[in-house]
Amino acid sequence: MVTLPKLNDLGFFEIRLESIGGLGANLAGKMLAEAGVVGVGLNGVSFSSYGSEKKGSAVKAHIRFCDMDTRIRDTSPVERPHVVGVFHESLSKTVNVISGIYEDSTVLVNSTKTPDELKEKMKLRGGTIAVIDAIGISLEEKNRVNMAMLGALFRLCDFLDPDVMRGVIRKSLEKKYPLAVAPALRTFDRGYNEVKFQTYALPEGETMPDFVRFDTPVLGYETQTIGGVISNPGNSILKDLSISRAGMMPHFHEDKCIHCASCDNVCPDFCFVWDELPDKKGRPQMFLQGIDYQYCKGCLKCVQACPTEALTDEREEDGYADIHRMPHRFNLAINS
Repeated sequence: MVTLPKLNDLGFFEIRLESIGGLGANLAGKMLAEAGVVGVGLNGVSFSSYGSEKKGSAVKAHIRFCDMDTRIRDTSPVERPHVVGVFHESLSKTVNVISGIYEDSTVLVNSTKTPDELKEKMKLRGGTIAVIDAIGISLEEKNRVNMAMLGALFRLCDFLDPDVMRGVIRKSLEKKYPLAVAPALRTFDRGYNEVKFQTYALPEGETMPDFVRFDTPVLGYETQTIGGVISNPGNSILKDLSISRAGMMPHFHEDKCIHCASCDNVCPDFCFVWDELPDKKGRPQMFLQGIDYQYCKGCLKCVQACPTEALTDEREEDGYADIHRMPHRFNLAINS
């Protein structure tokens, strides 16, 4: 039986996976727990927490490992993780993905940035930052992000046996999806071999911030606005759906656009920005100006509907959406 590297007061080594629906974090958590329990003789449990089961919604997977003589009586969410796996870098814009970490915790991020850049972006004071381009690997291998993330997690959790995980992958896929076994194994191996990580010591004299539960509401009875107004209701102009994109996004090529509005007809989130302008004969017509990427979740229905290839599906590059975003021109003034 293996020895766990760290334990909390209850005798658990805890892992939390932060993700969005569609990236496979729930399945990854189950497979990770199975590899630890069946493969190396640990006691363990895995469960997930999420809202509506749809692509793009926030998902958390929780995994606990302990020695076989330790009973697991705690099935509450993992709030003080030793390892955090962030399946989507943009989650850090709206979710405190590093909530509750220790000064020596490991944070694995699906990103193309360097550990130094992520340390600055996520305001991490100390610990280990690991980086893997899981989306790039999954696109190249025609597989899923969770297999690359699992490979990186096994590299970071060296008490787990990667050969056991390969057996779990085969068992999980070969009956229903036999053609998916080889790509999944390649993706897992690339995640294991290509992950990069760097450890940062906590600066002398600094301490980690006090732990605050991740589900502590921003607005409560002490902090609500005057009159109890909810300033950011569901489905409002303040929402940012960019964290729902899973690696691909539409690019707009104005020179090919015939302004037929086929894209707008199939877009579920009203991402396309139009303006009324005179045509060549001086008649008023609606012309497509661009895409408001704040509301684009990368479903790519517009790309399929476009008859002239004015919209193409491309790998999302860091900063592209901010530079090429065409903001909606909301007129919030009310004339009495």
